[in-house]
Amino acid sequence: MYIKLTGGAMLALAFAGAPQALAKGPANTANEAATARHYASLVAGEPKTAELTLFFTQMPKGGDLHHHYSGSVYAEQYVDFLDKQGYCLNKQTYRIETKKEVIDAERAKPAEQRNCLSTAEVHADDFTYRELLQRWSNKDFNNHGAMQPPPDRLFFQTFGFFGPVSNANFREGLQELKKRAIEENVGYIETMFKMSPFVVNKDFDLLAWQNANDDKAFDAQMGAWLAVLEQDEAFGKSTEDFVTKIHESAEGIDDERFTMRYQTYVLRLLNPSQVFSSMVSGFKAAKMSDKIVGVNIVGQESTMVSMRDYSLHMKMFRFLKARYPDVKVAMHAGELALGDVPPEGLKFHIDQALVIAGADRIGHGIDLAHESNAPAIMAKMRKDDIPVEINLTSNSFINGIEGANHPVTLYRKYGVPYVISTDDAGVTRHTLSNEYVLFASRYKPGYAEMKKASYNSIRYAFLPVAEKQRLTRQLDARFAAFEARIAGLVKTQAGVK
Repeated sequence: MYIKLTGGAMLALAFAGAPQALAKGPANTANEAATARHYASLVAGEPKTAELTLFFTQMPKGGDLHHHYSGSVYAEQYVDFLDKQGYCLNKQTYRIETKKEVIDAERAKPAEQRNCLSTAEVHADDFTYRELLQRWSNKDFNNHGAMQPPPDRLFFQTFGFFGPVSNANFREGLQELKKRAIEENVGYIETMFKMSPFVVNKDFDLLAWQNANDDKAFDAQMGAWLAVLEQDEAFGKSTEDFVTKIHESAEGIDDERFTMRYQTYVLRLLNPSQVFSSMVSGFKAAKMSDKIVGVNIVGQESTMVSMRDYSLHMKMFRFLKARYPDVKVAMHAGELALGDVPPEGLKFHIDQALVIAGADRIGHGIDLAHESNAPAIMAKMRKDDIPVEINLTSNSFINGIEGANHPVTLYRKYGVPYVISTDDAGVTRHTLSNEYVLFASRYKPGYAEMKKASYNSIRYAFLPVAEKQRLTRQLDARFAAFEARIAGLVKTQAGVK
């Protein structure tokens, strides 16, 4: 049975009660039906991945909601940033040298004696350039049998390599991401852009670990320090400067074709005082700026610190969500596979992100089948309309989770909403279009479901209703044009036959 889909129908729940309903014109059902039949022919039997790539590259994809800025810029662009920062690349360690005295000493040497290379010198040294790309991303990881680090280690180590240049040149980086998005028909990105400022308080750290199992005492501890932070002029200034930096970086990004919004994030690898103060500044920043639409928590979930302090972090989110109820929270939760941690570590992360932290979206959620309350988790996400952000390439590379072993099969079976996203497309060297290809070729959903996934990325964006309506109207128009092209292609093919 063919079911007609419109953007208005997909977003009806999201816009229920909105003061201005989204006006819809008559849809071109013939073109949509022809597109659905064409798509079905591409996934029937052995999926035609080349044709699916062409199809999804052209298909409008509303947005990318799980998107890390620093991991989405390709290593090639980071090499270009070396000269912009006045840095050089140590060709023995493949790390960026930032010390001026070392850089000056290297540049004083004859070119053939230098160990620290400029952008042009990296480009001219083919061996160094190729090796750099393999260390700063997963390039060639699956294409040869040389000794390699485990994929999760390689992935997370890349950020240490390009870190010195990823935290600058934001305008150039954002413009490149915008250009790439437009070229593959993506209209919106919600990127995890910068870590919000933090301060260190060793007394808070010690007390937090002591109060880990005493919610009342920990809430009192957080309340006491929050009162101090709110009176700290330097801390307040750092938050204001943080917001200003994001606004400056965002200049010239939004236009009639493309929109970008920004999440701030905290790093779960730090000590409790750093995480909490960073979370405070993140919530404050989101309250101050309409460009900053949410707060997230990032960092490898399987490390000792991440596992030890996971529940503490969830309680911090609960504490601040109560004080900033309008600030949205997306949560990396359950980015774990069997063997990453002892089995008991797989039992509660998604559950606590939802029940304690009050997450509005769940990122990854791949340990679902191991969670103690898996049925209740799915029931809550379905009932409360909380989507999971699906990142197929990332989950396959980092955690080895793919195909029938990926819990997207469970989320779909039990009616949990989902969006398709990229995670760190620069590190894992793919595109949002490719994520749609993987999803379609592995799970063979109908065209209606793939189209809904595109609209979901607007429906579940952390945007005001009016902005969602605007982006949905754009998506409606893009789909009408796309389906007309596909219908024309089908007619042409029929004529040739």
